[in-house]
Amino acid sequence: MNEIKKVSDEVYYTNVRLTKCNKELVEKLKLKASNNPRKRVRFCTHDDVTNKLHEMLIIHEKDCYVKPHKHPGKAESIHVIEGVVDIVTFDDEGSICEIITMGNYNSGLTFYLRIDTPLYHTLLIRSEVLVFHEITNGPFDRDDTVFAPWAPEDCDIERIKSFTTDLNKKLKFQ
Repeated sequence: MNEIKKVSDEVYYTNVRLTKCNKELVEKLKLKASNNPRKRVRFCTHDDVTNKLHEMLIIHEKDCYVKPHKHPGKAESIHVIEGVVDIVTFDDEGSICEIITMGNYNSGLTFYLRIDTPLYHTLLIRSEVLVFHEITNGPFDRDDTVFAPWAPEDCDIERIKSFTTDLNKKLKFQ
């Protein structure tokens, strides 16, 4: 994959001026995601973290945990390319506000979502793999992301299982 440079096992950047994504690239990225402990990978089509516009092709496997978070002062757009996902939004106390089921254009589901307000949100992947295009404004600073204090940390496997099980039960009654 000459067109990408590895930053970590989960993050790759383009190294060409004209970035093209095709099925072959997506399949290679899926393989990389399946080999990662957190079952995810992102391919950034912008040069680096300082860019004002960040565009990423992101792959998550079914059991990938995305800790609920929000981005004050930033917008975020999600366009599903492959798979099905529930985007769950929460208020500041952790109560569910809305569930948006998304799939690709041909699924008949919502395929594009823009979050303009800093809402806590998470992704519950319903298919074996989810491939989506995400756009947000930069530059990237991890401290700009606010993680929900009521949600488990990425490394707390038992609490994640309990949290996602409880969340899925609540979604059935929404």
